[in-house]
Amino acid sequence: MKKKVLAMTLVGTLCTAMLAGCGGQTSTNGKAGGDTAATGDAYNVTVIVKHTDGHFNKVIAGAMAYGKEHDNVNVEIQSPTSATSYDEQVNMIETALGNPGIDAVVVAPQQSTSTATLVASANKPVLALDTDFTSDKKACFVGTGNEDAALNGGKAVAEACKPTAVIIAGVQGDETHEARLRGYRDAIEAAGGQVLEVQYTDTMPDKAAAAMEAVIQKYPNGVDAVLSIADDMALAAAKVIKDSGNANYADTVLCGFDGNQSAVEAVEAGSLTIDIAQMGYDMGYKAVEAAVKVLDGDKVDSFIDSGSKVIDSGNIEDYIADMKSKGLWE
Repeated sequence: MKKKVLAMTLVGTLCTAMLAGCGGQTSTNGKAGGDTAATGDAYNVTVIVKHTDGHFNKVIAGAMAYGKEHDNVNVEIQSPTSATSYDEQVNMIETALGNPGIDAVVVAPQQSTSTATLVASANKPVLALDTDFTSDKKACFVGTGNEDAALNGGKAVAEACKPTAVIIAGVQGDETHEARLRGYRDAIEAAGGQVLEVQYTDTMPDKAAAAMEAVIQKYPNGVDAVLSIADDMALAAAKVIKDSGNANYADTVLCGFDGNQSAVEAVEAGSLTIDIAQMGYDMGYKAVEAAVKVLDGDKVDSFIDSGSKVIDSGNIEDYIADMKSKGLWE
């Protein structure tokens, strides 16, 4: 492997590998012992996520695991304060691209178009993580095949009922969210069901709760299914349904997306019916692995699918056991 002698001083607050309780810009070098600087014969890879939540904590853990397993790779993690802290992420990307001490940048873009603009003059490898963007500077995209994952989840919903469905979407125009929306819609319509409406909520649970309240008011006789593009929003919808006391929603099939612990526990408890789990740990690991291959001059596929799994009462125990084996279950 071609190696470089570089010194990297980490910025921000050093957090645990799971970044528990941290917001804004955070970083760590992905090495055992929690060193705050890495000097040596190594590649330095910066991973910029959208924000820190259950999904991205798994992504971060996977990226950090690769760094810990490879002495010639240092991994730095950065995270904006929230999923809509656009200027914050822009600054992180600009800074990473301009830093000669960083060899490769892995980005989960909050805004695909602006990220493509930012990397247009990049002179180092750039990889897309979790959410894709279009650029001839992009080495590859590592993430969930979101449309197929949502399609499989939607098929599971359709098997549970012949649905009239509402889709609680995220940020309009976000490539990941729109892909999930397409997958859900295609699955419902292919089963002979009908998507009554789509509610965009900017991936904010309070907006998802408000959207669910509006749905109950508009359709007091109930809907067969509510499909969300993120777990936090699915849980917010489930709470609104429970609090409403509307018996017509007692059998509504609720589907989340991410595989976060809180949502999987809700499936176990019966308050959610189905959850589509992203393999976030594998996503982070494979992204750093791909960055190193690019730095070594090796070819990588343009799309590296990190996988997904539909979680329901039939396979939930196996999924939880796998998360525990990776230290991703509290």
